[in-house]
Amino acid sequence: MLACVAAGGCVGERSDDRFRETGQIIAMSGGDGGVAAACVTCHGLHGEGDGALSPRLAGLDVGYLQRQLDDYVNGRRDHVPMRTVARKLSLDDRGKVSAYYAGLPAPPPIARPTDAEGNRLYAACVNCHGSRGEGRGPANPPLSAQPAAYVEAQLAAWREGRRYNDPLGEMRHVSRRFSPEQARAVSVHAVALPGPHPR
Repeated sequence: MLACVAAGGCVGERSDDRFRETGQIIAMSGGDGGVAAACVTCHGLHGEGDGALSPRLAGLDVGYLQRQLDDYVNGRRDHVPMRTVARKLSLDDRGKVSAYYAGLPAPPPIARPTDAEGNRLYAACVNCHGSRGEGRGPANPPLSAQPAAYVEAQLAAWREGRRYNDPLGEMRHVSRRFSPEQARAVSVHAVALPGPHPR
């Protein structure tokens, strides 16, 4: 009898370990938060985003993804649904799910940049986000293939002081250069850029 109880305890432990082995399982299941907290609910089965206010995660820098989740947990980035989800993930699980999404291929942009005004305004973004919208490291995410509405909403959040988790405070400064109409134009242009050169 004692052997059965001991064996049962081991089986349960192994099952839990398998559940946490990959970021994909956490992304699909929601980890300890349950299926309602699953990343795929808002960010899509392939991390492509919802085309509106939930960004694509696929192909983003692992350090950037990890920092955003950590910032939701510690309050440096405010979004109630994401804060709730992130706080249900351990530091280790946040790292695993970040690595999973970073390893996925980025989707192609859905449009081509055509707006001359957006192109002119994007000059303020090139140093950090790249001429192709490819991003540069963990502090400067790609803008290519993100939902335009999401990028526009983030510019508004920085401009209004509701988002302030960029390392040097540069986004708050840059976002205040744009009127709401200009923020929309630069967002539409940025997300249509081709992204990184093919490898």
